[in-house]
Amino acid sequence: MEDEIVYREESYLIIGICMEIHRVLGIGFSEIIYKDALEYELKEQKISYEREKEFRIKYKDYVLPRSFNADFIVFDKIILEIKSCKCIADEHVKQTLNYLAVTKLKLGLIINFGEISLKSNRILL
Repeated sequence: MEDEIVYREESYLIIGICMEIHRVLGIGFSEIIYKDALEYELKEQKISYEREKEFRIKYKDYVLPRSFNADFIVFDKIILEIKSCKCIADEHVKQTLNYLAVTKLKLGLIINFGEISLKSNRILL
């Protein structure tokens, strides 16, 4: 059913922006280049985001000394992970699932700029 897609409009907007970046830049750049272009587009379209958002991880009653940084948190509710590799691998999906579990967010998007056509995975917790 159409109403059951989590954050439909927001995720379509994000993927559309990424498609434009992929169209303009093509493949072959490192992730940081695509992240910089994405940050530019998010600012231009006045979309709320945080880049390299740090999250602490709690283990039992202890907060671990290491943390993780999500590439982007968009609209305060979507984790956006940027890749530039041959394909989206299982470890990318597992990583995003862990990020969702820690943050208690519902949706993660993995975007891969490293293929001939842009690839995206929607990851739900």
